[in-house]
Amino acid sequence: MKRVAALVAVLALVGVVTWLVWPSAPEAKGLDQRISVVDGPADDQRVELDATFFPAAGGGKAPVVLLAHGFGGSKQSVRQQAQRLAQDGYAVLSWSARGFGRSTGEIALNSADYEVKDVKQLIDWLAKRPEVRLDAPGDPRVGIAGGSYGGAIALMTAAYDSRVDAIVPQITWADLADSLFPDGGGQGPANGVFKRMWAGYFFGRGAPVQGGGATQGLGAAQGLGALSQQSVPLTAEQARCGRFLPAVCEMYQQVAKTGRATPEAIELLRKSSPVTVAGRIKAPTLLIQGQRDSLFPLGQADANAKAIAAAGTPVSLAWFDGGHDGGNGEADWLYDQTAGWFGHYLKGDGSPVPERFTVTRDGGRDPGTRQRIRLHPESAAYPGLGGTATTAVTLKGPEQNIANPPGGSPASISTVPGTGGLLGGSGGATNLSVGLDMPGQVAVFESAPLTAPLQLTGSPSVKLKVYGKGQVTLFAKVYDVADTVQPPNLPAGLVSPLRVTVPEGADSVEATVTLPAVDYRFAVGHRLRLAVTTTDMGYATPAEPASYRVGLAAPALAVPTVSALAAPTTGVAWWVWAMPLAAIALAALIMATGRTPSRRRILAARDRRRTATVQKDGSPSDVHGEDDGHAIAVRGNGRSGVFVKDADPSGAGRVPGGAEPVPDGTGPVPGEEVPLEIRGLTKAYRNGELAVDDLSFRVERGQVLGLLGPNGAGKTTTMRMMMGLIQPDAGEVRIFGDRVTPGAPVLSRLGSFVEGPGFLPHLSGRDNIELYWAATGRPAADARFDEALEIADLGKALERAVRTYSQGMRQRLAIAQAMLGLPDLLVLDEPTNGLDPPQIREMREVLKRYARDGRTVIVSSHLLAEVEQTCSHVVVMHRGRLVSAGPVSVLLSAATSTNGHGPRLEDVFLDLIGEKS
Repeated sequence: MKRVAALVAVLALVGVVTWLVWPSAPEAKGLDQRISVVDGPADDQRVELDATFFPAAGGGKAPVVLLAHGFGGSKQSVRQQAQRLAQDGYAVLSWSARGFGRSTGEIALNSADYEVKDVKQLIDWLAKRPEVRLDAPGDPRVGIAGGSYGGAIALMTAAYDSRVDAIVPQITWADLADSLFPDGGGQGPANGVFKRMWAGYFFGRGAPVQGGGATQGLGAAQGLGALSQQSVPLTAEQARCGRFLPAVCEMYQQVAKTGRATPEAIELLRKSSPVTVAGRIKAPTLLIQGQRDSLFPLGQADANAKAIAAAGTPVSLAWFDGGHDGGNGEADWLYDQTAGWFGHYLKGDGSPVPERFTVTRDGGRDPGTRQRIRLHPESAAYPGLGGTATTAVTLKGPEQNIANPPGGSPASISTVPGTGGLLGGSGGATNLSVGLDMPGQVAVFESAPLTAPLQLTGSPSVKLKVYGKGQVTLFAKVYDVADTVQPPNLPAGLVSPLRVTVPEGADSVEATVTLPAVDYRFAVGHRLRLAVTTTDMGYATPAEPASYRVGLAAPALAVPTVSALAAPTTGVAWWVWAMPLAAIALAALIMATGRTPSRRRILAARDRRRTATVQKDGSPSDVHGEDDGHAIAVRGNGRSGVFVKDADPSGAGRVPGGAEPVPDGTGPVPGEEVPLEIRGLTKAYRNGELAVDDLSFRVERGQVLGLLGPNGAGKTTTMRMMMGLIQPDAGEVRIFGDRVTPGAPVLSRLGSFVEGPGFLPHLSGRDNIELYWAATGRPAADARFDEALEIADLGKALERAVRTYSQGMRQRLAIAQAMLGLPDLLVLDEPTNGLDPPQIREMREVLKRYARDGRTVIVSSHLLAEVEQTCSHVVVMHRGRLVSAGPVSVLLSAATSTNGHGPRLEDVFLDLIGEKS
């Protein structure tokens, strides 16, 4: 072993030295620049752009990427992405757009007369750099990427400058007028509802930096430094309009006052809208749009994709978990998509490009890391927001009266603009968005529980009938309703505003509403709820009070689906193959250098003690012999142990899973999963003392197993490892064939009650177990509440606060909670504590019936007489080790009668642990 240790030390030293001296990629260093450009309708406005140029880290001539920032940001906002691209072999130019950061000029919302002209001159500047690869004189190999405001300039520049070779716009708009004045009725922004909160937030981000004075930010402090810098007085125009062009300022002032889009406002906003010039874009385009975005929802990317593809330009579209309202953001995945797109179209390195349509979906949690798994199913064709098929979901509900309150307040809430990103996108961690609809302002129509899962991909639609006078402003949204315990989930927090006009002389009008585009899965048993409200906090609503009546003109909610989406196979990393090969090589080295024949015999003897079961006749083994492949029994210190090794080393004749069949009907059936199998389980305290020492046993279907042992035997520690609450130092626990790790999915098949009940004392018993089940995220119909509460037998006490319960009542409620959903494996620690004799007898029969239905029960208890009457099998532990296992009847039949009475389990137990007097 000394040779092995020395070899390991040498290998470790070589690895560390190699890691220290291995050459790393050279750091990307930026060169700050002040670039003068001339723009304006008459080309008479001179602007200084604050920029940073990053040559490619590897040197030489390289394709260049223009990296644009979002609204309210600056070149500093994208510095990290710029450095990463430079490390990957691109030259990169980041800049602060006119009116932002340390650049001069005023904000024109990516107008062709202003910002687009600026970027074209940046491309001219890049064409003169020796570090940039050229396709022709004055024509650099160039791509543009950016998010939100930066995504729009990528699209606009590609439309006006044919030198652009590839673009990756993210979370941006197609039609700025439609984004700020959406209309779910399809009549366009002139009839749209003003997105008041987002527009105000948007406009506020263009406020002047008061430390910058007349230079409008040139040399002004940034970030925290601005808080301590003395404020410089603003001019009246700066205070009113910030850093916006006067025409933009006047437009906002007007629409913010009236809540309506004027023709002049629509014309100005559409001059900054890619959809009006998208047919001119020839650069291959990767559109990346956020699923959690109430500012620029998925419909904006849909409009861009269709307009660009109509000109024959290659377009791919990805819906990811992020957006202006938060979400995960998927920064690494987005970078990989961007780098692959530019690698293919700028470097020409053959990088694979995404399929025409990709969607991020929730794949649950990784059982080891507990991190969210995100899947990316793809489709070779983009189906549009109508999907490839439509499922009609029948809604029910009468016509309902609703009111618009005076001043539009209090308003219903779907999403509070701007807070998702500020809060770190917390909503994306749970995929839960809870809306708030004010009573008296909402009409609700609901489906029956779904009998099959429904994957919505696109924009649903529904036909409403609205009664009232004149113009009626409404907001429609679809909730996912799981049960009466969990709050309804509003997918992505999105709502569809619409404005309908009841004709003069008529009392009603019908309108088809297109609901927000989402990708969302409705589970079996869930219901779809259409809510139609008169107010929404994010939008401008009429100040005049009014009453309306809303009903369904047609009962069907049209739900688009896309069956072609399939998750791509993921390649296996090299180390997945390398590590097992390395382990085999290391094992061979250890065997060659460190094990003698006597050592192997010692290890083999230990292996024979690792698995405990019973023989085919159900009796404990008592066979003695050498290592001949037959069963070996250990008996010493007056204690018997059952340790059975496979009689046939080849495994021939064994039941799958390695267990021997038991003739009482509770043994394994070929092909069935074993409810619980523990192998070599070991857990030590901090002081090194073993709480559980090399424990192995298994439990079959239909058994009620008693886990016995004196205090300190390791029973509770073992059960905590069964449930993944603590991790073993060695060995493993498998439930129904799956290894137990913290949060493993198979734990959903286990119900448990260990170390006392834990309830919220101020809630009733019923509320406690309903809240517990809601926290699992599973449908209420799966909980089997009635059966579990019948077991608790608490009667009217279920409606009382738990703090008023006796110990026995708490115990019964805890057992009922463990049985919610009727789990296949039930683990109970001292379940009869606090119960009176009739309740103990009833609990005994409940557990027996539970196992007879094909489930498995494990009970830890000190009441040996009760275990004897309840359990079919027992496992006895002492000082962390297994001392015996087998059917209760066999253990009793092998014991000696005392005092003229038949053997008792108590006598057998005391004999096994060496405590019998």
